[in-house]
Amino acid sequence: MAWIRDSTPPGLSITSAIPPVFPSYATVLVPNKDEGRAADLDVLLRLLGEQSPDQPWWLGYLETGADDVVFADAPRVTLYADWRYVLVQATPAEAGRWRADLGSWRAPGPDLVFPADHSWLVSWLWDDDWRCVGGPAALVGRLLDQPLLQVRRVGLHEDATPPGHVAR
Repeated sequence: MAWIRDSTPPGLSITSAIPPVFPSYATVLVPNKDEGRAADLDVLLRLLGEQSPDQPWWLGYLETGADDVVFADAPRVTLYADWRYVLVQATPAEAGRWRADLGSWRAPGPDLVFPADHSWLVSWLWDDDWRCVGGPAALVGRLLDQPLLQVRRVGLHEDATPPGHVAR
């Protein structure tokens, strides 16, 4: 996990969540509560699966103390501002099934997800209402083309905070 931990300093740029190793970056808003959360996650996971169809993914679930821990006995890694994540290897299909409570204050799905080859990374910092994405330009382009998703391309040194939202 050093490739994430050592390259994501605190701040407002996309590199606070995504290492500066990808050709393209974006933010994807997380819909409020039940209003489209399941469909939003399905589209996002489908596009990620198309990007890396034949490899396992790493899924990270943040231990917040405020919600159930997915896989309580799994190993932990420390990332970002010393936050502890449960990290498990899984299939893309499993990414949408674990932690799927749409009524929770947390968005469904993992807080961190990337394929075995590290060709892209999606990270949802638990106190923000958007996910950060880094990966190939084609992946970000596909995200931008989805009418269901609220996606904004972000430059490497830009403030990643979507307009009208507040970084915490």
